[in-house]
Amino acid sequence: MPLTRTSQEIRNIFLDFFKKKGHQVVPSSSLVPVDKSVLLTSAGMQQFIPYLSGKKDPLKDFGSRHLTSIQKCFRTIDLDQVGDDTHNTFFEMLGNWSIGQDPQKGYFKEGAIALALEFFEKELGWDKNNFYITVFKGAENISPDHESLEIWQKNGIPRERIKEFGLKDNFWIAGNTGPCGPCSEIHYDRGEKYGCGNKNCGPNCPYCQRFVEIWNLVFMEYEKKEDGSYLKLPQKNVDTGVGFERLVALLQKKDSVFETDLFLEVINKIEEISQKKYQAEKRNFRIIADHVRGAVFLIADKVLPSNIGTGYILRRVLRRAMRYGKILDLPKDFLIPLGEEIIKKYEKNYPQLRVKQSEIITVIQKEQEKFSQTLEKGLKEFSKLTALNKKISGAEAFNLYQSYGFPFEFTEELAQEKGFKIDKKAFIKAATAHQEISRAGAEAKFGGIGHEADKQAIKFHTATHLLHRALREVLGEHVQQMGSDINSQRLRFDFSHPAKMTAEEIKKVEEIVNQKIKEDLKVVKELKSYQQAIDSGALAFFKEKYPVQVTVYSIGNFSKEICAGPHVDSTLELGNFKIIKEASSGAGVRRIKAILE
Repeated sequence: MPLTRTSQEIRNIFLDFFKKKGHQVVPSSSLVPVDKSVLLTSAGMQQFIPYLSGKKDPLKDFGSRHLTSIQKCFRTIDLDQVGDDTHNTFFEMLGNWSIGQDPQKGYFKEGAIALALEFFEKELGWDKNNFYITVFKGAENISPDHESLEIWQKNGIPRERIKEFGLKDNFWIAGNTGPCGPCSEIHYDRGEKYGCGNKNCGPNCPYCQRFVEIWNLVFMEYEKKEDGSYLKLPQKNVDTGVGFERLVALLQKKDSVFETDLFLEVINKIEEISQKKYQAEKRNFRIIADHVRGAVFLIADKVLPSNIGTGYILRRVLRRAMRYGKILDLPKDFLIPLGEEIIKKYEKNYPQLRVKQSEIITVIQKEQEKFSQTLEKGLKEFSKLTALNKKISGAEAFNLYQSYGFPFEFTEELAQEKGFKIDKKAFIKAATAHQEISRAGAEAKFGGIGHEADKQAIKFHTATHLLHRALREVLGEHVQQMGSDINSQRLRFDFSHPAKMTAEEIKKVEEIVNQKIKEDLKVVKELKSYQQAIDSGALAFFKEKYPVQVTVYSIGNFSKEICAGPHVDSTLELGNFKIIKEASSGAGVRRIKAILE
């Protein structure tokens, strides 16, 4: 049976195998998870957490307790290692689940191990003599996983190729709390030429990459609580994950994930644009290819560049890609053709990439235009600082961030390349001081117009809430308020959106706002804790600016936002709403001016 398969063939083989084994195929969830305890989806199991914890029934929602998926994932914990053979920010995770043991049809450790071996041996043609296995040796009040050790031996893996490790390597949990359990990992032995020469070399060796972890079988039987204790779950679950990029590299006999057909077209495109060879510039090529792929998928899932949260991650990878593009002397717009290559490569499996191509490319283009204007100046300033001082203070790092758009980690990486560190605490102190200075003017921009405002300004302020909600209905939930300016003649409202609104979209927004005005919706004011407000569904996009107690204004069941006020008592007081102008207000930000007639 041939070992060289295309990435598309491998996808199909995996899903077809588990379908034949009675698993329901579940589409990938968004990179922006419903679970707000994490910024981005980093594992295949995250969309299934309510089912794994026993709070929801998979039979009701999926028609099966046995599920399989290929999940989009994004991790930044190893960002500085991207450029080696195996690390990526965006990656895909193949997985299968057995949620809650059914006495007749469920499976746990024995079933999961048997399925994994059958897939590798019969579907992919691998020899299990190349496998090394790791199991949990026990820790704290959690027993060692002797059962898995015995099952592997029963399935033909000799004891000397089964290694035991502790919590760090063989106990899995997605975050700090939640469903978790001991795991058993399959490592593929690539051979002695990849080894460190140590006779005791084996899985998790810190000195070489001979043994590649390819499948993690997690046996979820615990839930970790906030106090650090582990309680038994009401059910037992199987949660597995195969790193798709690593699997493809092994099957295509490549030393690096970047040399597989997953990256072939984008690497070729970088060669074409740069007139340089991949073999001579491997790390630079790899970082650019990885980051543009990650950016495309983030934008497709409604993430826009910003200085907080997921938007900061997107901005960071795009700007890092631009910095390495500068090293290769790539033209200023080089990210656009690379983004188009990524869309072309993945559109079969993720059709929304083609649907959102214009939006994706627009966001990349605007961020590239914005940063390219300051990148060169910022690099010159960085060189000047290091030449004078041989170090960069926290305040100077903050100035590079504020004046030239250099994320702290960006400056930190530049500094490390020159052999010195930056005081991060001093950077945070400088950033905090700046926040305090700007906080004084925040209310007018983000939450109120002042309690001495005239009646007409109060009407305009209330109208911004209706406008905000209408924009989210017409354009999508990615729309966020980015600022507002109100006087007694008109309102000005800035919001996140990557493209110019069409005439039809503007008309639809106007119609929604005017319909809500005609409905004579009551405006209700409530005082709540910030957390209570969020839990009630109130919108809040400027979290660092809110006190512990906040005011929530609800307009019927249509709009609910944290806001300082004041507002009218009912929408009928507003009159007729009319948009008079829609224009750009910066990269990824649009501005509407409107009046009340």
